[in-house]
Amino acid sequence: MDDSADENIEKGNDIKAVSVKGVFMINIFGKAVPAVMLEDEEGMIMPIHIGQAEALSINSVLKGETMPRPMTHDLIVAMLSRLDAEVERVLIDDKVDNIYYARMTLKKDGATMEFDARPSDCIAIALRNDASIMISEEVFNCDAISKDNFTGSKAITGFE
Repeated sequence: MDDSADENIEKGNDIKAVSVKGVFMINIFGKAVPAVMLEDEEGMIMPIHIGQAEALSINSVLKGETMPRPMTHDLIVAMLSRLDAEVERVLIDDKVDNIYYARMTLKKDGATMEFDARPSDCIAIALRNDASIMISEEVFNCDAISKDNFTGSKAITGFE
């Protein structure tokens, strides 16, 4: 665990690992918007609304599909690989005014670097690198719902 994770724990913000359950279209105020669904070990899920391009990127990696041309996240992964930098993990650690905040932790030559980024970009890159996706328990618990209560959405990739 790096210093930022220790910092979160010291502040009383425990973190937990989550997995990406899929990308769904959710009806919000009569308009369908994409959301990536994160799931914890207890089976609770938390939606994060994302853009169309990010939804396509995340969905393609979940399905193991390769686009004819590299998407932005593929380009970033290729650049990191050539620079011998490793995506260690991503951490979704805050929500302010209904906007989630995340950080990506990279490792290169034993040094750890953190970058502020959108959760959707972090998730798309983490999935391509088999990196851990972590979230503040406080953030997760505020927005998590049971799968049983998850209705009114259309799966881009469905629950297994």
